[in-house]
Amino acid sequence: MAKTFRTGLAAGALVLAYLGLAQCRSPQDAAIVTGSTTVESVREGGRLVVLTLKGPTTFRDIGDGGFGYEVDMVEAFAEQLGVTPRYVVMKDIDALLTAIEKGQGHIGAAGLTITDARGERVQFGPAYRNVSESVVCHQGGPAPTTLDALSEVNLTVLAGSAYVETLTRLKKDHPQLKWTERKAGSAMPMLIDVAESKLDCTIADSHVAEYARRLHPGLVMPMSLSQDQPLGWIYNSKLGGMDETLSTWFSAAHASGFLETLDERWFGHLDDFDYVEVLRFVERVEDRLPEYRTYFETAAQETAFDWHLLAAQAYQESHWDPDAVSPTGVRGIMMLTLPTAKELGVKDRTDPAQSVEGGARYLQRLYDRLPDGIEGEDRTWFALAAYNIGMGHIYDARRLAERRGLDKNSWDDLEKVLPLLSKKQFYSTLRHGYARGYEPVRYVRKVRDYYNMLRANVPV
Repeated sequence: MAKTFRTGLAAGALVLAYLGLAQCRSPQDAAIVTGSTTVESVREGGRLVVLTLKGPTTFRDIGDGGFGYEVDMVEAFAEQLGVTPRYVVMKDIDALLTAIEKGQGHIGAAGLTITDARGERVQFGPAYRNVSESVVCHQGGPAPTTLDALSEVNLTVLAGSAYVETLTRLKKDHPQLKWTERKAGSAMPMLIDVAESKLDCTIADSHVAEYARRLHPGLVMPMSLSQDQPLGWIYNSKLGGMDETLSTWFSAAHASGFLETLDERWFGHLDDFDYVEVLRFVERVEDRLPEYRTYFETAAQETAFDWHLLAAQAYQESHWDPDAVSPTGVRGIMMLTLPTAKELGVKDRTDPAQSVEGGARYLQRLYDRLPDGIEGEDRTWFALAAYNIGMGHIYDARRLAERRGLDKNSWDDLEKVLPLLSKKQFYSTLRHGYARGYEPVRYVRKVRDYYNMLRANVPV
């Protein structure tokens, strides 16, 4: 990540692997009595015990680690402290709060809404994101837009959640409201039941609901119960210095644009929702991906890319169709040109095994050719863009970014100038000339979108 901030170390260090989506340590299965009384003792111990909950934006176990929006923040924070995070996945919200109260974790990072009731049990750090509480229902089923209508549906919500507090408050003026509470690590079990028409509706934070809709396109959000609910990490007030440490870190994270960039990475694509497109993708995951998954996994082992990324790229290229062909002659599941295929030793572009292996090696080659200044996940996005438009045009865009006072090594900044390659006043001054620069911008966004959906929905 090109934008960094400093509170001892650059937070950009969260980028630990090719994609920068944290390859965190495997979670523990029980809370840990830390024995720490100050942040300094945490540093000396070299370990940050992080309590979390399983969910698409909090923590998802991927075998040798995990990933999630919360994980990315934790990794950056731990890097700044100079410690290694150890994750403990709690069974539900109350268990997490209780463990923090007992000193069985240094922080709780689980996308928890800051509420007065929770504040009586634990200490909250600074707010880092605001969300609304969305009522989520199934397309074609009940879709309440008023509290009176909501009282008539089969509503099940996450036990111990802020949604229960909101409903309890609303019930004072709307006594007809009723709901069932279910203990779980996140709202996802209820969201899945709604998607499968087992429940009429549930409630979820807006970003979680939008994320779930990428996996279950039949979900709809007919109304919100509240707006601008702040999220925060929690800790025990007896842990000396944590208040100041978190305040300093989050202040710097906001000021540097780090959190804004992280929000864009995780949630910037969610507004671009196409029901038919997402439904088709979900269908292809079920009926096509299993046939080719082994090829992606093998190629990932040979190149060190995540197989989910290679699969996402292949879907963007061909929708996992080994016989795909374009008007320009590119062909196969990875849509290789004939010259590139010959260079890579791919004899049959329509052979999915050869195509995936060749395409992955080509992406790795592009990745390795990029200048040293391009780091972390930015390097992956640059390589994908080069796969789509050619390395020459990527170098042209970097020159153009530099001329305009932007960071030529930042994908966020390169996105701003790539579309200018189609305008004569700009491409006429560059070595490789005209290019449809908007295409790699869209290409990378779509690959990232599919990648996130695969990581959230397809196990290792």
